[in-house]
Amino acid sequence: MVRMGRPPLWRRVNNIPDVPYFKPAGVPLSVLEEVQLSVEEVEAIRLKDLERLDQEGCAQRMSVSRTTFARILTSARQKMADALLHGKAIRIEGGNFQLALQHFSCNRGHEWDVPFEVMVNTPPRFCPACNTQNILSTQLPSPGRGRSGRGRRHRGGHNWQEV
Repeated sequence: MVRMGRPPLWRRVNNIPDVPYFKPAGVPLSVLEEVQLSVEEVEAIRLKDLERLDQEGCAQRMSVSRTTFARILTSARQKMADALLHGKAIRIEGGNFQLALQHFSCNRGHEWDVPFEVMVNTPPRFCPACNTQNILSTQLPSPGRGRSGRGRRHRGGHNWQEV
């Protein structure tokens, strides 16, 4: 009997970074090693180091436990230190996250936003204005989200939902 651990819960992030790749200046891309940061690792750095929230506040904003937040932050900082000290490129891609607000539209032109907490429990299946099932998450792909890195997951794609 094979026992599997429970799947990780979705982590809440405000947005996907606009710049998905950093590399040392003057070094050709073809000779660089890469370090991959997940979107939620970047969010952890943003909350803790830029917004200067305490660990409890950061964990609440990402909808994870304090210990999970600490693991995410530690992993992100170790990867960044490795990249900076060893001259590696940093790729921001993948992860197990959901945007804080997911934008939807239907094929009849109605648009609405759905908060993270609702998406996790009951993602929309119908347009709230006209009840059509032809709804689309209009969160367009950002640079760096096209490849499927190890463990890459993102809820709320950009295809019509079939119910």
